Amino acid sequence: MTSWRRHGRDMLLVSPFFALFGLFGLWPVLRSAWMSFTDDHATEAPRWVGLRNYAELAADERFWTALGNTTAYMASVSSIAVVLGLVLALNFGGETRLHRWTRVAFFLPSVAGGVGAISAWKWLANSEPYGLFNSLRAALGLEPARFLGDPQWTLPVLVLVGVWSVLGYNLVVFVAALRAIPEELYQAARLDGASPMQQLWHVTLPQLRPTLAYVSVTGMVASFQVFYEPYLLYGAVDTLGGPLDSALMLVTYLFDRGFRQLDLGLASAAAWVLTTLLFGLTWLNLRLVGREARP
Repeated sequence: MTSWRRHGRDMLLVSPFFALFGLFGLWPVLRSAWMSFTDDHATEAPRWVGLRNYAELAADERFWTALGNTTAYMASVSSIAVVLGLVLALNFGGETRLHRWTRVAFFLPSVAGGVGAISAWKWLANSEPYGLFNSLRAALGLEPARFLGDPQWTLPVLVLVGVWSVLGYNLVVFVAALRAIPEELYQAARLDGASPMQQLWHVTLPQLRPTLAYVSVTGMVASFQVFYEPYLLYGAVDTLGGPLDSALMLVTYLFDRGFRQLDLGLASAAAWVLTTLLFGLTWLNLRLVGREARP
């Protein structure tokens, strides 16, 4: 009773947040976990089937295709965007007008992303001769390429769009982290005769380890959940995976099974596989990249 008198008002103030969190956050998670063990097709009452949905996923060739495509996309976009973002931050992190406008130019895609930007990319990579990429190829005397119809072009196009959309954000984050490094460290390194490359390796990169971990993890999670890029670029009425399922990602596979085929139980199982993979990859990334150097 004494505790209620002391903290009752505070508990009432925060109770709306916990109520909304439980209703719209915790309950859907628990509900999807239960649905992953049921045969739920939205038109009839769910029926408990145990691990059958997970066994069906393991035997589904399209699921493994989606997992392979998503892994390749995630690895490519995450690594390229982190490396290029750091290189651009090192070269355009100053206060000159050129550096400022360069950062603005690279950051604009992060602001202008979405359906409109992907529609523009769909025109740029159009397989017809009027697409910009094919217009450039024609100017060079090359034959038009089927960028959106040839499976060998699918991953390069998606990676290009993914890197374009996140590179500016990584650049800004790295510039902020570089400015937070004490100048005294570089002065001490120069007094010891360290070359610019040695300063980068022994001063800059160790100081950037928390930022590298943050950018790597957030980029990896976002890339693993990619949806609207392959959906808008390659989605069609009859298939969401593009030519020969070369653009099929885990989330588009989940969307196809859950909202087009109404197999909500198997879609929930796929969602939990995706969640487990994200947790595991995030933990591994933090272990490999984000661990602070011990004194």
